[in-house]
Parts: sequence; structure tokens; C-alpha cells
Amino acid sequence: MAVAALLAACGGESSSDSNERAGTYRLHVSEATFPTDQQLGQTSLLRLGVRNSGEETVPNLTVTISIAGKEGAASALPFGFHDPAPGLAQPDRPVWVLAAGYPKRGDSKDPGGATTSNPRTFAFGPLKPGETSDAVWKLVAVKAGDYTLEYGVGAGLASDIKAKTKGDVAPGGSFVVDVSSEMPDTEVTPSGEVVEIESGSGQGGKGE
Repeated sequence: MAVAALLAACGGESSSDSNERAGTYRLHVSEATFPTDQQLGQTSLLRLGVRNSGEETVPNLTVTISIAGKEGAASALPFGFHDPAPGLAQPDRPVWVLAAGYPKRGDSKDPGGATTSNPRTFAFGPLKPGETSDAVWKLVAVKAGDYTLEYGVGAGLASDIKAKTKGDVAPGGSFVVDVSSEMPDTEVTPSGEVVEIESGSGQGGKGE
């Protein structure tokens, strides 16, 4: 239900408005990783691999991201929530800050996910049958707490373009993440750069 709500938020225009072909397309989440245990100030990578398992080219692969719950759904930030306290000049508060130039496709140096009219939706363009799109978001945790980060995968921005996986379910999933208030351990490299000392935190997510 939550993933369906995320996909519905992608946009309300029809395929005739967007020049995308209406229909139902088969997509499968082949990879979904994001550390489940993080610390304030820690930089983490969210990775999603999506395969076109159908026989037609997907018009425009999209990924919509939101923190679960009423405050997350009300936020314009993909990695934030809406603070309901009255009188706030900026009620949308980030939990993670997205690094400049992200998301990217795989190891590409160029940005790979265009922003859309919905700031929580990223568009990656057409995806041919049998091809897999690898997307990476580089995120810095800025607010401690327990969060469920949800993602929904779509085949286009128009309302009459649907994505389905096994069992006619909309593809997507979630990560349950604990962001600790402890700051990460760092070290200074021989070149003078301050970097995090890597830990063995989990990457578990669920999706289909």
C-alpha cells in the first residue's frame, strides 16, 4: 500500500501529455542496499538495481523515495519529514542530505537521475528489455532516530503508465535504519584528507 502511494505521487498527467506510451511494464528490483546502522555525519550509499524483465522498452524509469509515515509523506524532501509544529519558517527537515551530483548510474561520474516536478521522484530515462539500471544516492545522516525509508519504482511519469513485478505487485521496498547520535570514527590519510573508518554495518533492505 505504501509503495502504491509513492508511485501515485509521481504525477497526474496522462501519457498523451508526456509523450510516454501508456501501458503496464515489467520491472524487477535486482539490488537494494543501504546501511541499516548509521551514525550522525556518516556518509552512506543507497544502491538500487532495476531490471526490465518485460518485452517492451520502459518509457522512463522512475524511483520515488520517502520516509514512511504521515510526516514523511507530507514532506517535499525525499529523505526528510514535515515537522507539524506551528510557525516554522521551514517545516521540512532532512534526515539525510543528498550529495551534489547524485543520484548517479553505477560508477558514472555524471549525474544519472533527473529531478521531476515531484522532488521525491528521480527519472532515469528509457530502459530496454533485459537491461538493468544501477542507481546510487550518496547520503549524509544529519538527524538521529529510527526511520523506515521507502522506495517505489515506476515506468513513467504519466498516471496511465504502470510498473508491475511478480504477482502484479508494484515494484519497491524499504529499509529500516537506525541513525545513532554518535559521530563516526575518522582518520587522517597520508594526503591530509579526513575520512571515515569503515565499519561492518548491515546493508539489509527488502524489495521486489
